[in-house]
Amino acid sequence: MTRALTAIFAALLFALTAFAAVGQNSDASSEEARTAAYEVLDDGSPDYEAWERLASQVEDAIELERASDADLEKLRAALIDWRNLFSEAQKENSIRIDTLKTQLSTLGAEPEAPEEEPEVLTQRRRELTERLNAARLPVQEAQEAYSRADVLIREIDAQIRARQTDQILALGPSPLNPALWPRALSDLKTTLDLSIVELRDNWGSESQRQDLRDDLPVTLTLLAIAVVLLFRSRVWIMRLGKRMRAKRKGSSRGVIGFLTSIGQFLAPLTGLFAFIAALNLAGVLGLRGQVIADVLPGFGFVLFGSHWLGTRLFTSHTGSSALIDLPNGTQRTEARVNVGLLGLALGVWAILTNLAAFEEYSSGTVSVLAFPVLLATGYLLARTGRTLRQYVQAHADRDGMTFRERAVLFMGRVCQGVGLGAPIAAAIGYTNLAASILFPSVMTMAVIAVLALLHSFLTGLYGVLRNLSEDEAQQALLPVLMTVMMVILSLPLLALLWGVRAAELAELWATFQHGFQLGEARVTPRTLMVFALIFAIGYAATRAAQSALRTTILPKTKLDKGGQNAISVGVGYVGLFLAAVIAITSAGIDLSSVAIVAGALSVGIGFGLQTIVSNFVSGIILLIERPISEGDWIEVGGEMGYVRDISVRATRIETFDRTDVILPNSDLVSGVVTNFTRGNSIGRVIVPVRVAYGNDTRRIETILMEIAENHPMVTVNPPPSVVFQGFGADCLEFEIRAILSDVNYMLSVKSEINHEIASRFAEEGIEIPHAQRDIWLRNPEALAVAAGDEKQTHSDDATARSPSNDALTVEDMHRTDDSDGESDGGDD
Repeated sequence: MTRALTAIFAALLFALTAFAAVGQNSDASSEEARTAAYEVLDDGSPDYEAWERLASQVEDAIELERASDADLEKLRAALIDWRNLFSEAQKENSIRIDTLKTQLSTLGAEPEAPEEEPEVLTQRRRELTERLNAARLPVQEAQEAYSRADVLIREIDAQIRARQTDQILALGPSPLNPALWPRALSDLKTTLDLSIVELRDNWGSESQRQDLRDDLPVTLTLLAIAVVLLFRSRVWIMRLGKRMRAKRKGSSRGVIGFLTSIGQFLAPLTGLFAFIAALNLAGVLGLRGQVIADVLPGFGFVLFGSHWLGTRLFTSHTGSSALIDLPNGTQRTEARVNVGLLGLALGVWAILTNLAAFEEYSSGTVSVLAFPVLLATGYLLARTGRTLRQYVQAHADRDGMTFRERAVLFMGRVCQGVGLGAPIAAAIGYTNLAASILFPSVMTMAVIAVLALLHSFLTGLYGVLRNLSEDEAQQALLPVLMTVMMVILSLPLLALLWGVRAAELAELWATFQHGFQLGEARVTPRTLMVFALIFAIGYAATRAAQSALRTTILPKTKLDKGGQNAISVGVGYVGLFLAAVIAITSAGIDLSSVAIVAGALSVGIGFGLQTIVSNFVSGIILLIERPISEGDWIEVGGEMGYVRDISVRATRIETFDRTDVILPNSDLVSGVVTNFTRGNSIGRVIVPVRVAYGNDTRRIETILMEIAENHPMVTVNPPPSVVFQGFGADCLEFEIRAILSDVNYMLSVKSEINHEIASRFAEEGIEIPHAQRDIWLRNPEALAVAAGDEKQTHSDDATARSPSNDALTVEDMHRTDDSDGESDGGDD
């Protein structure tokens, strides 16, 4: 998207000049409207008679549709003042009204049958109700008047907007009609001749020459400054930037290059202002010359700005690729020229429109004179769109385009479409439509280009401040967030570019500031800011308290780690809840007014978020009841490991192979959980031992008991035990059962006991048996046949073994277990 921006900056510059003029006119209209602004009575309340007269006047003007746009804007400004007054009046008696409401609420609900209530309470209720209605009367009048003013403002905006739309869509004379050309050329020639005559008259005036002689030193100084800045400043600044960049490395080169490049735009623009000041001091400009001179600042802004923008977009300044890196130098030069010419076209359009308004050209003349400018601008915009598409074609990956490349491609297509369509519309006769589409498109692209350049600058600046490499700076989040903020701030400017009136933006901002209704409370931006600030302070205080508990206070107590974690987490929940409540009440939001909304949300939560709520409640139960704690060794749902974290939604278990398993809290509350270390770390280990038949069982028992008692992890009380389990198929079966002081070492203890058993059995000559099996061959002659076949060396390897022999071998060989379970230590 950066590429298309090129063309656009030129347009943006022209837009800023136009906005300044619009702002001046708007201020003037607003100032005139203030003379007929709202009126108040001696007690400060609105004068509703004066309001009624103004409202009737506005309604008549809207209904007759004869008032000019300027008159409608004046009426609208007066309505804005009245509406603000009514908004303040709605706050009148607010304290008194709240007091009366509270008094009525203490009397309780009014009974259905009046006779059921004492007469004293009935009379008191009646008095309070009358006083409440009297206090509400001014507020209700202000609300009714506010609504009426608001409707009238919207009606005026709708009527002005409809007129603008009709003007844009109006079909005028076609500039291709040759009958219009002579008149247009004659009008233009007349303007030029009159300008020359005015210049000669002013120059030939003796008083003017005297003024010129008096101001000659200042005039010559300004002209000299203008010539130097217009023709040499850019070269000097480029050399300065090159020397400064040579002393820098990394991202700082780009930052320095961007800052110094701004001088290439500001210095010539300053020179142009000096030139205009010299012309004004000379006093040689006539009326028409002054019209052109008034537009020259905007002309220079778009011209120098477009040149700067094209250079920054299509030229590499820091050794890295340009923001829009075109394949070859010819394309880069063409792109820069196109952008610069777009700025020139915008400046010419500003001069032409001002002259046309001053001379009051006919619609035919305007159509003929505007068509070449529109045609040239459309052509340059289409070429810029083609440049963007060439960039995408040169950099797009075969596997697919990135979002940035797709955005640039889309912008290129839009530029080509508008660049071709606008001149066609102008040729038909829709000059206003073509201008209202073409120039805002160019300026919009300029705004996008400036935002892209600022994003690149902010990324480099962030890298310099944080001492990051270019790649690291580009991956940072803060520059992206700052760019998003700039995009949001640029939205009003884009709206103005596309014809939205400043008054409409002000109305939108007023609506935003007015907020929205939540029950009986009104939520405004101020309310949200107060809420966010107080909640942030409460959140920070809660986190600080949790940190102090975890690191300083709780470790000094006798609580186990699970209890410390439960207290810390509980303090966090309570702190966040209190922070939210205090923030809401401090922001002026009545909690009772959101009760209905909270009830509706609870129903939605109950149906749509059942699992989340269930896990949340289960997490609270786990923290309070503490059936498991952090550091416990548990087994649940086939997963075994240590509890590492208990949060409001899930519990994290670290398994013995160092993987994390996230279990919903509801599974831990409603399911079966085995906790090996609940309350203490004592646990039992069972070591099975197999001994060959024929050994002394009592001797075996004594040896195993000695081994268990000698291990340091085995407790003395209760002592270990050895159990003779029984007679197995191949062996005598024993078990060592011992209580360990720390069950977390179960596997290592079991391994050490097995090592000791193997060593002691070897010393005592006790055999650890293998499983014994007897093999019975039903047809042993089959083996002899197979052995004879192997001696046939003339047979091929593929036929050396007969399928029938294989079948015999497989079918005739069977394994059978020893029926009596006894063994002589070998195979039969």
